[in-house]
Amino acid sequence: MNLATAMALGDSSSLWCFMPKLTPSPLSFKLDFRGGILGLPPSSMACSIEAEKPPNRTTELQPVNDQAHGSIVRKFNKDMASFHKPLSVSNISAYPNDDRKVRISFKGLPGSYSEDAALKAYPNCESVPCNEFEDAFKAVELWMADKAVLPIENSSGGSIHRNYDLLLRHRLHIVGEVQLATNLCLLALPGVRAEQLKRVLSHPQALALSDTVLNKLGVVQENVDDTAGAAQYVASNNLRDAGVVAGARTAELYGLNILAEGIQDDLSNVTRYLVLAREPIIPRADRPYRTSIVFTLDEGAGVLFKVLALFALREINLTKIESRPQRNCPLRVVDDSNMGTAKYFDYLFYIDFEASMAEPRAQHALGLLQEHAPFLRVLGCYPMDVAS
Repeated sequence: MNLATAMALGDSSSLWCFMPKLTPSPLSFKLDFRGGILGLPPSSMACSIEAEKPPNRTTELQPVNDQAHGSIVRKFNKDMASFHKPLSVSNISAYPNDDRKVRISFKGLPGSYSEDAALKAYPNCESVPCNEFEDAFKAVELWMADKAVLPIENSSGGSIHRNYDLLLRHRLHIVGEVQLATNLCLLALPGVRAEQLKRVLSHPQALALSDTVLNKLGVVQENVDDTAGAAQYVASNNLRDAGVVAGARTAELYGLNILAEGIQDDLSNVTRYLVLAREPIIPRADRPYRTSIVFTLDEGAGVLFKVLALFALREINLTKIESRPQRNCPLRVVDDSNMGTAKYFDYLFYIDFEASMAEPRAQHALGLLQEHAPFLRVLGCYPMDVAS
């Protein structure tokens, strides 16, 4: 296996195929069923996950007082069978497996658009709602969920920068994508008409996408952290002067009526979601694949141009370029004897390109990219959602 191929399974600084597999330290965790989202009422449906250090003590294994040694082995095997079977590369599939309920973590309450995206990818999945984006990552890392579904960009609102940062902070792998068409609806309690509304609650982006319709109604727009959370708040408090911008399925879950559908300014609005898992999938070349990478560059004239040319010369289409500041080292000081000392912003570059790591052209491009990049990590190589 050459270096570029091995990069499909990790970053260039810690390629798994050249390192012994380390046994992870045990983690204990607690579930804190706390209040709702941004001041909304408490809900038992969303969880916050907090990792704790294991207690500083040793536990001695006590033998089972059975008459035969074989019964000890049988009891041990029975106890081990109660644990979830760890997933491996061979059974992490990019395609939905409807024969088994896949546990999907996401940010928000049941009925949110993130849950809609999870159900599109895995129709029979079991939802694991979380309060924050990072909680959704931790749910997968702590084996409370098999995969996480998180929004990464919207065709009108642009990139979700928080999730780009979390992709780098955590070690999950992108194993799929979901493109979900946005259908924003105006919801209210049964019997309430649109002209009776004085305020409308929703996620800031949902309010921005339906700004024209809401301005015509002359209502006050109030931001909350989740569209489904807004619906729960209005329903649980019987707010007859408040409406909600959310999805049609949200209305059904929380007993609200749909006053209007498709109220977004751009009827072709689409949100792209990423599917994350603990293990990467093995890239293939039997269907269109997308590869996502992140890297840094040394300072120099035309360095970024040279890197982009590596893909253009191999006819690899770039579909996304995003830059984010390096938090640990946001500024780079360069001392030039002729020009004096200068400061530059130091950036991470995220790139999506249409090619599979199973293709030699992608392997060659990343192999040459290493010559310019002090840091390079492959976030995932996964099938494209071409059905949307």
